[in-house]
Amino acid sequence: MDCKLVPMDRSHLAGVAALERLCFAVPWTEAMLAEELYNPAASFIVAEGPEGQVLGYAGLHVVLDEGYIDNVAVRPDCRRQGIGDRLLDTFCRFGQAHLAFLTLEVRPSNAAAVALYEKHGFQEEGRRKDYYTEPKEDALILTRRFQP
Repeated sequence: MDCKLVPMDRSHLAGVAALERLCFAVPWTEAMLAEELYNPAASFIVAEGPEGQVLGYAGLHVVLDEGYIDNVAVRPDCRRQGIGDRLLDTFCRFGQAHLAFLTLEVRPSNAAAVALYEKHGFQEEGRRKDYYTEPKEDALILTRRFQP
């Protein structure tokens, strides 16, 4: 399936919120997403299908030279199509040009996501104890550092 990456705007809110409900135990709501659109430290990109449907999205929060990737999500029926790779490539290229490092948190039991991040050069930096509640699990903190 073809897709294009575009900046998230208000027209994507319902599709991104639906994707959040599919992918996360504690999803962002449309209201939370709308508020984040006005956050000057946040950028969101959406993978749109040919008819404009939301196939995936990812967020990046930047403070000074530190970036935090938030909520990389791809529709379950599209996960083997390279959408997650394209979303991460975009943020890693930005990181290479502008940041000291990118970091993110993921469930260690989400082997597919951990493998995707490691493929993009992220390495384990530590764990956040008991971060996830249902099921109870630590968060794996992954970081990709960039050369100055």
